Amino acid sequence: MYTVAVTRDFIANHYLIGGDWGSENFPHAHPYVVEISIEAAQLDKHGYLVDIVEIEAALGQIVAYFRDCVLNDKPEFAGLNPSIEHFSRIICEKMLSLITFPGKGVLNVKLWENATCWAAYRHTVV
Repeated sequence: MYTVAVTRDFIANHYLIGGDWGSENFPHAHPYVVEISIEAAQLDKHGYLVDIVEIEAALGQIVAYFRDCVLNDKPEFAGLNPSIEHFSRIICEKMLSLITFPGKGVLNVKLWENATCWAAYRHTVV
């Protein structure tokens, strides 16, 4: 199995809803780090899973969309608590819509909200 990955960092704001999480219920920022990794058994005719330039461009669009915003205000988070779990899935869905996936394989999104806490979402393409 081959793997290719790209990482980007950005700051975004959010506040948690639906429970009593103290200061997390008020708007605050996180220094997010997102890692996109793609796994598949087959390379394309150029020896790539996905051209890393394509991955970087897609991730750049996604990061630009979320950078310096309040996640709660984005339509993707309507009715959702803007947890890193939901956020990692949303990023994964956006990546799948922006890249040409190499047939069968796995797209992983790992999202840190600080140096020690992260969540991930994994999508298998069959």
